[in-house]
Amino acid sequence: MGCVTMPQQVPTVPASQVPDDAVVLDVREDDEWVAGHVEGATHIPMGEVPARLDDLPEGDPLYVTCRGGGRSARVAAWLNANGYDAVNVGGGMGEWQAAGRPMVSETGNPPTVV
Repeated sequence: MGCVTMPQQVPTVPASQVPDDAVVLDVREDDEWVAGHVEGATHIPMGEVPARLDDLPEGDPLYVTCRGGGRSARVAAWLNANGYDAVNVGGGMGEWQAAGRPMVSETGNPPTVV
């Protein structure tokens, strides 16, 4: 993500409270994405976000998720520092799955969080 000053507070919402029509950015690695993700989410691994800003989905705010909320908090903070309206999904996909929120996989198997 480069050398940036991170704000102390990152807007965060629990996975259970993400709106059904939210625009979601998933910043996990390819294998994590394939195993299970939010249907309709955009996948851009964390390390690729700065180079792929043109690929970001249109969302106000943009809900950013990863497996547990750490990577997505860093990406949300970076996006906010660079003029985007981003919210971290607290607890990430682990909390999303635990809350019974819908997921899909790319494997043909039931979706899961790895």
